[in-house]
Amino acid sequence: MIVVAGEALIDLVPSQPPSPDGSLPALLPRRGGGPYNTAVALGRLGSPVAFCSRVSTDAFGASLLRGLRDGGVDTSLVQRGPEPTTLAVADIGADGSAGYGFYVEGTADRLFTLPPALPEAVRALSLGTCSLVLEPGAGAYEALLRREARRGVFTALDPNIRPGLIADPDAYRARFRSWLPDLALVKLSEEDALWLAGAAPEPVGAGRAAVLAAAREWLAAGPAAVVLTHGGDGLTVLTRGGGELAVPGERVTVVDTIGAGDTVNAALLHRLDAHGALSDAAVGGLTDGDWEDILRFAARAAAVTCSRAGAEPPFAAELAA
Repeated sequence: MIVVAGEALIDLVPSQPPSPDGSLPALLPRRGGGPYNTAVALGRLGSPVAFCSRVSTDAFGASLLRGLRDGGVDTSLVQRGPEPTTLAVADIGADGSAGYGFYVEGTADRLFTLPPALPEAVRALSLGTCSLVLEPGAGAYEALLRREARRGVFTALDPNIRPGLIADPDAYRARFRSWLPDLALVKLSEEDALWLAGAAPEPVGAGRAAVLAAAREWLAAGPAAVVLTHGGDGLTVLTRGGGELAVPGERVTVVDTIGAGDTVNAALLHRLDAHGALSDAAVGGLTDGDWEDILRFAARAAAVTCSRAGAEPPFAAELAA
């Protein structure tokens, strides 16, 4: 089983672009949160998966749990609390890219506490996004990462940086580096890699040399592989042994990019599992052909998500077709 740990929230997504007269569109509630989307995507792909989080007992929380169960996700590790659900207000750009404003004060997922040891059947743990930023829950998720890594569980991180939530960027960058010895796989966007490296923001593609240099530095600290996403330009994997392989993105008419990175995260874990590679040693033994299959599968899955509104990752049958 794969466990995904982190926040579940509600995205408030504009129903249409703003009107020329300045009137605002209605906001449509959609289930979301990077770890939540990853768990649902894994369930839809057919991976045995459980979600580990703290979810509100309000109506939004009930809907989030229903979405997990509908996706085939085990919810036995979900904690519940009476505090409200976190809200993320999405702003969709003309190219389909999404920005977010967050309402996180006093919400249920921030009060996550360290659970008992995960079941023996758990072979992988995936974490990321707001859950590793917002205290006091962030400390509990960090403790979960370190504990499970040290008992041999394959650990994966998608930091999915939200700069507006990070009060002290340098402290967070140092914290990120402290996690590297306990990680087997790091997946992140090119933009996130630039931010974590402390590099000046640059147009997509312009800072790729800096991104690759940062990824190689992070590999030396612990992970077996770092996977970088380049939006529509595809994905690159760098491995601890010095390997590097890139695949192009799948061309698709983009509706929005909500959940695309989370889908990549899920697809990587699902396909690594199909290759019997949910271990540090097994990742080191993957060939270029193996990685090409894994990355192309992830690119195809992300393209499907981008082709429809909101975080709606594909089912296994859609990718097989």
